Amino acid sequence: MRFHVRAGDIEHGGSASAKIKNELTTIGVDEMTARRAGIVAFEGEMNLIVYSADGGTLSVEVEPGAILIEVRDTGPGIEDIDLAMTPGYSTAPEWATDLGFGAGMGLVNMQANSDGFEIESRLGEGTTIRCRVDRPAPAGVDRQGGP
Repeated sequence: MRFHVRAGDIEHGGSASAKIKNELTTIGVDEMTARRAGIVAFEGEMNLIVYSADGGTLSVEVEPGAILIEVRDTGPGIEDIDLAMTPGYSTAPEWATDLGFGAGMGLVNMQANSDGFEIESRLGEGTTIRCRVDRPAPAGVDRQGGP
């Protein structure tokens, strides 16, 4: 699944992540895993809306053992990733904070709901965030070597 998310499109914010969560549930992903992936996707989607200059893409790949989520933009980049990962730190524009967004928890929530999390960012070029949400093995299945 791949979605283009437009910068500033607050009206449609959350629609891509809702579709992702619904599709995951439809294809049999357990509710807790779908919920965690939905949170990661929502936070990534909102970051594209609030912070990117031109929007970006939200991509999801479902594998037997994990859900892989990538958020990519060509925005301004993150100057200090460690600072950006500090709960409550935000560089959100005033229009976003006036609407209740930009509380400085997006990246923190993405990391908290992921089993794997990485950010690559270059100033003036953009940011890529990759998250992995592990899927529990079905009952009686050992993913390392079979049943």
